Amino acid sequence: MVKGNVLSTQAVYLPDRHMFALWTWSGRVGVPPDVAGPREEVPLAVPEGGTVVVADVPCVLLEPAEFAGADLSDPGASALAWRAALATDDVVALPAAAHAVPNATATAVVSGERAAQVLRSTLEIATELRSALKAELRPYQVRGIGWLREATGAHGGAVLADEMGLGKTLQTIGFLQGRAADGPQLVLCPTSLVGNWAHEIARFAPGLRPVAWRGATLAAESGMVVVAGYPVLRSHGAVLAERNWETVIFDEAQALKNPRTQVAKAARALTSNAAVALTGTPVENHLDDLWALLNLVAPRLFGHRTQFRRRFVRPIHDGSADAAARLRDALEPVLLARRKAHVAASLPEKIHTDLICDLTAEQERCYDQVLDRAVADGFGAGVQRHGRVLAALTALKQVCNHPGLVSGDLDVLAGRSGKLDLCTDIIATNLETDSPTLVFTQYRQTGELLVRHLREQFGLDTPFFHGGLSAAERDAVVAGFQADDGPPVLILSLRAAGTGITLTRAADVVHFDRWWNPAVEAQASDRAHRIGQTRTVTVTTLTSGTTVEEHIAGMHERKSALTDLSDAAGIAALARLDDGELVETLRRKRAG
Repeated sequence: MVKGNVLSTQAVYLPDRHMFALWTWSGRVGVPPDVAGPREEVPLAVPEGGTVVVADVPCVLLEPAEFAGADLSDPGASALAWRAALATDDVVALPAAAHAVPNATATAVVSGERAAQVLRSTLEIATELRSALKAELRPYQVRGIGWLREATGAHGGAVLADEMGLGKTLQTIGFLQGRAADGPQLVLCPTSLVGNWAHEIARFAPGLRPVAWRGATLAAESGMVVVAGYPVLRSHGAVLAERNWETVIFDEAQALKNPRTQVAKAARALTSNAAVALTGTPVENHLDDLWALLNLVAPRLFGHRTQFRRRFVRPIHDGSADAAARLRDALEPVLLARRKAHVAASLPEKIHTDLICDLTAEQERCYDQVLDRAVADGFGAGVQRHGRVLAALTALKQVCNHPGLVSGDLDVLAGRSGKLDLCTDIIATNLETDSPTLVFTQYRQTGELLVRHLREQFGLDTPFFHGGLSAAERDAVVAGFQADDGPPVLILSLRAAGTGITLTRAADVVHFDRWWNPAVEAQASDRAHRIGQTRTVTVTTLTSGTTVEEHIAGMHERKSALTDLSDAAGIAALARLDDGELVETLRRKRAG
């Protein structure tokens, strides 16, 4: 490992990230090597005072291909061994420095054989999926797919608990793709996400056939992925339980944390060759909930709740570090929970996530009624036509946000809007992870609805930054949010807050409704993504499926959105269409 006192460049393979950490050694840890790449302190096992300790080592992180081609000055034995391993399929002896990655309890390091096996299998998976998936996978995502294969192969199930924004859906689709030929597969999720799952599967995995199932007859076959909401599982679970599924995915699996509920019992009645729970909620804070998820997907390992409580829950609650270490060790084979901070070198400065939200039945009826009334009244011509198109579009977009905004029935908010329900799930996760969140909307009434809803759901007193505030009031809202003890959520008007303010305490941004011009949304997102921001910013846009919002989203994807910073140019483009084309653009596209 050491050549006298010469500074040598060492390389450690990080299995969970599928990247190499390069560092220097001359009898002690030195500065990172002079190689282009992101720098990060990585916990590694290194010699110190005649023993081995875990220390945060300054490293340069490189993907395997980058590492293979990097110009290294004085490469050490570990770097040379890993380069040899990348160049051949033969077994290469790896020195200790090459696999000095501590386990979850910092009591051992990954073995050289294990590190080499993970590298080889992950490279093979990357090659396999390059043609099967229409997506550019990040290194940690490829590893996530490989880990899912390993964990389900060994234990029948797994919990993928990556932080929101790291691509659990894409990793899961890659996992499903590899099992397509073996039988039909099932994805269960909140109702508001059924359309998004079907959309993403079709988008990224053309070899899979997604079917949004709502309880009719079921004829599933190999290559098919049935997607159903948890209410459908609760009411039609017997139909789903009639067959053995190749794979069952439980998205937002915290919905099943109470094993005594009907939906959790229906989930446990399903049989499959592999079961995977997806959740972005940290599991350490709710250990009974954690047992429920582990028992759901890996009952052979976590079968007895009483034993789990005796070994882990009670002693951890009493402050036992040994019990916490034992739990981390027990979880390692079946739970993978990576945070954005852990894989930062693999991430861009902003992660964009576009989610398709299903309409509720009430929203569907209301949307169709609004459009039918507009058609019956006629769109007119000239200036009158522009005004009537704007009125129809505004009403339809408000239905997408919440039907009560149009009907006037706002007595109960929850459960009536797919978009509101999905936004609630995102905020619930961010509250669990202590991730301050900005939520942007175009409409004052929608912002007020969100403020009320968050109070009713979470007891939050959420500030609302909008054009009706005085300059002093706006400054107070910004200062209050930026404070260390500021509110966990801030609602903002897109027009009032789209420029000129800094909100770097937040690293999560949600666009509740869609604007014609993507540049306006980007400007708003940059309230968080500014100088002073030290974290990767996650930007999530919510689009109501089958509606005019998909037309707007399509304009974004084609990069043909208008440069005007108001709705006027977008409305003018719609008003120029003849009545037939206009109605076809606005009409709800029936799903399935």
